[in-house]
Amino acid sequence: MSNVSVAAEWQLLTDRYYRKPELYPMRWKHIDLSRNKVACAPFGGPIALIRDDSKIVQLYAESALRKLRIFNSAGVLLSETVWKHPGGRLIGMSWTEDQTLICIVQDGTIYRYNVHGECLEPNFSMGKDCFEQNVVDCVFWGNGVVCLTEAGKLFCVPDFKEIKPCKLAEIGVGVEELPHCMAVIEPQYTVSGNVEVLLGVGSGFVIVDEDEVRFIDEEKVGGAVQKIAVSHNGRFLACFMHDGRFLVMNTEFINFTNYQCESALPPEQMAWCGLDSVLLYWDDVLLMVGPSGDSVSYFNDEPVIFIPECDGVRVLSNTSMEFVQRVPDSTVSIFKIGSTSPASLLFDALDHFDRRSAKADENLRLIRSSLPEAVEACIDAAGHEFDVSRQRTLLRAASYGQAFCSNFKRDHIQEMCKTLRVLNAVRDPEIAIPLSIEQYKLLSAPVLVGRLINAHQHLLALRISEYVGLNQEVVVMHWACAKITASLAIPDAALLEILLDKLKLCKGMSYAAVAAHADRSGRRKLAAMLVDHEPHYSKQVPLLLSIAEEETALVKATESGDTDLVYLVLFHIWQKSSALEFFGTIQARALARDLFIAYARYYKHEFLKDFFLSTGQLQEVALLLWKESWEIGKNSMASKGSPLHGPRLKLIEKAHDLFAETKEHNFESKAAEEHAKLLRIQHELEVSTKQPIFVDSSISDTIRTCIALGNHRAAMKVKTEFKVSEKRWYWLKVFALATIRDWDALEKFSKEKRPPNGFRPFVEACIDADEKGEALKYIPKLADPRERAEAYARIGMAKEAADAASQAKDGELLGRLKLSFAQNTAASSIFDTLRDRLSFQGVS
Repeated sequence: MSNVSVAAEWQLLTDRYYRKPELYPMRWKHIDLSRNKVACAPFGGPIALIRDDSKIVQLYAESALRKLRIFNSAGVLLSETVWKHPGGRLIGMSWTEDQTLICIVQDGTIYRYNVHGECLEPNFSMGKDCFEQNVVDCVFWGNGVVCLTEAGKLFCVPDFKEIKPCKLAEIGVGVEELPHCMAVIEPQYTVSGNVEVLLGVGSGFVIVDEDEVRFIDEEKVGGAVQKIAVSHNGRFLACFMHDGRFLVMNTEFINFTNYQCESALPPEQMAWCGLDSVLLYWDDVLLMVGPSGDSVSYFNDEPVIFIPECDGVRVLSNTSMEFVQRVPDSTVSIFKIGSTSPASLLFDALDHFDRRSAKADENLRLIRSSLPEAVEACIDAAGHEFDVSRQRTLLRAASYGQAFCSNFKRDHIQEMCKTLRVLNAVRDPEIAIPLSIEQYKLLSAPVLVGRLINAHQHLLALRISEYVGLNQEVVVMHWACAKITASLAIPDAALLEILLDKLKLCKGMSYAAVAAHADRSGRRKLAAMLVDHEPHYSKQVPLLLSIAEEETALVKATESGDTDLVYLVLFHIWQKSSALEFFGTIQARALARDLFIAYARYYKHEFLKDFFLSTGQLQEVALLLWKESWEIGKNSMASKGSPLHGPRLKLIEKAHDLFAETKEHNFESKAAEEHAKLLRIQHELEVSTKQPIFVDSSISDTIRTCIALGNHRAAMKVKTEFKVSEKRWYWLKVFALATIRDWDALEKFSKEKRPPNGFRPFVEACIDADEKGEALKYIPKLADPRERAEAYARIGMAKEAADAASQAKDGELLGRLKLSFAQNTAASSIFDTLRDRLSFQGVS
């Protein structure tokens, strides 16, 4: 295509060119936009139409029931549903960023639809005030809306992801004087971070947010405002005044453009075309006004709808979808009539090269120094083109020029080809997402893939994901869920084969998520079959529980070896099942059983006792009872004759009875019996002595304490009851008397009869009490000279120790004693002399 034919489509506005290519002829039939309310999603999104119930229209052959219909950008019907909602007239509708259709009716109720025409629950309300006062107008932005009521009050939903209506500041406008027009500055462009509402009221201008109302002087604005449009960056306002003037000003109300329109009637629509111009639409005229006050007019013989985009405006009519945009600088430099820019000469050189003309080499020589810039311009221009043949020609020109550039980054052409393949795929009329390259960069590839998924274009989404290197798992998983929902007539086994065939494409695919969807869709058997393929136990087990496959879940959790998962299953079964069913489930599984017992020992004694009883483990029940008795014993009130003492004894007695039922636990049975007996005696002693020092002490400690308190009768009773041996008795009594330092009683006790242990306990007790004099009474009575020698050494009597050691004729003993007197030179010499003497005699 020649430069002249390309540039002939452009319109010059001051020093900038604009074009209005047709994106699609609309495929719908018998659609009249003037009879419908229309909501068009940005970034080439879907179009929603519903008959406007505020207008009187002729129905022709159509049904009186209103239908909400959703089309793609080429007019292909995606879905339709009958509108049956109460609440009065439909005031406004718009698409959110995630392509959810928001519909607001007169009483403030918010209805939501997806692209498949399915109403999303629950519905929301703008609040009681909106319900009572009725909504008369609303303005949407991104993910929010501002509503105006008949009483002149403003209400806002800042984010449709979390619908929480809030009331804005009172504007003080009565019912008889509602605003002429309304627009919003999005929160991301305001200083406060909250939405600001611009209202044309009377002959002035008002800015409202959550906290305050600011009135702008009429002189500052220039009169009554009939229509407002805010630029995409929130910095500029386009205002149509009451006298037909069109003004462009910044948010500080400094005027940049003043254009006098032919009509004083406000335009039906007004939208920014990028940041360089504004489009105004009257009944049959589309007017574009530039920054210097210049204008371009387009004539239309059918109604149109403006769809503002970041880099232009899509214009929807009954028969076509067009895109008004500023011609990119790179495209102007190539195709402008008479252009001699390097990019234009490079493009011309390719044409000569194709015709085998030497002129191609001449053009290349002219732009040799600027060749990299020319190649870059051709690549950029190709990216901005919607015509595939023109894209191909521009990229060929870039590739031709690149062959003569040694320092040009060669991956630029590859990246642009990759981007254009994606854009051309989604621009196909069957998909009809007419994204420009600027919109694609702003939207991003992951979001585009997400929109294709939501539109059930899974194959294209999968191919794009694979092509640009995105995670394909999301696409395949969504396809699988959609397939399950749409395949009610296919048997579970056949559907499983279909699903597995595709799910295996992605390694690490979460089968659990698909199985969860199958369960929600009422196909529990399919869910169980799918979850069996889930490789991750942490995802598999919770889902098995959710579909009531507790037995399988327990097996899988046990196989994983993850105690947290096993506990998860155990608690789930515990809550749902009876005790006997639960016990039967875990009894055959060692890990689950052991983990349950470990947990129950700390937190659920009674339940654990039931388990042991049900499995015949009486000794375990007895041990639990015994442990409980000790827990009671830790309570300070369990002694002193309190009521807690009785229950404790009963627990031990029960433990004794249970131990007695099994022959293998005679020792434990006897121990429990004697423990109960000891506690009774100790309790009686505490009651009689009024001293809480006996309970939970040992038999030996009980005897020592009785002797220390002078209660020898009680000590003898304990000795008799528990058959304490004489040797043990002597040790206990000797140390008890030494503890209270009753040396006379100790000496008297030593003379009662010959001690069964000898006099060693007496010596040990006196030395431990640091009473050397008392110890000397008993050391000579020690029969073993070795014991006498060591005893003398302990109280520091070296000579006596040496004499006793010599009687023992033990050289090793002499060596040890010498070490104990290492600091005493005289004592050491005595031991050396004795050792030498023994050595001479041949005694070792």
